[in-house]
Amino acid sequence: MDIVLIPGFWLDRSAWDDVAPALQAAGHIAHPLTLPGLARGADRAEVHLADHVDAVVRAIDGVPGDSPVALVGHSAGGCLAYAAADARPDRVARVIYVDSGPLAEGDAINAGLDPAAVDHPLPAWEEFDAEDLVDLTDELRAQFRERAVPQPAATVREPHRYTGDVARRRAVPATVIACEYPASTLRDLMGQDHPYVRELAQLDDYEIVDLPTGHWPMFTRPAELARTILAAVDR
Repeated sequence: MDIVLIPGFWLDRSAWDDVAPALQAAGHIAHPLTLPGLARGADRAEVHLADHVDAVVRAIDGVPGDSPVALVGHSAGGCLAYAAADARPDRVARVIYVDSGPLAEGDAINAGLDPAAVDHPLPAWEEFDAEDLVDLTDELRAQFRERAVPQPAATVREPHRYTGDVARRRAVPATVIACEYPASTLRDLMGQDHPYVRELAQLDDYEIVDLPTGHWPMFTRPAELARTILAAVDR
């Protein structure tokens, strides 16, 4: 199966370098993406959320014929995967959310971000929660910061808008790989109708599997992440 790998904020296709080879070795075709504005030196001034969604849709459309495609989205990349599944529900066999989940219509990652900002740089580590940074050693932190590219700010503050049929996008099977917080916590939040998991609770067919680590398992536990993705794809 073709597997489209969508990075989260501040990362390009190289975020998947330690994951993609295992997917390929298992007989799948991996398509790691560098989203618009995330190439080093790119102009981010006119990059919008719709451009990122369109990039994922183009990756789906680029798979020959009508073969099914799996979308793997890390962090905010999971929101892009959900939007792309809305646009191409007949092509997407499963969406795999890596420490992520779908956003509801009209929701944004951070609507309060400075409306004049063009760049959203990787914050200082002190600004992250302790759960984010589990297993992210000093060496991994240095490597991450060296490779990080400022996120186009418009993609952070703009709301998700869907044009497809709500029932069809919610019918696409999903797997949530829970890293920072275990499946039990996510299910508790769902029972409380917490906004973070409200759209996830509306999906027809989803599973939540645990991969205990911080927010960047492609760096901290890449082999385990690859195995978990494969298990989801092969369901």
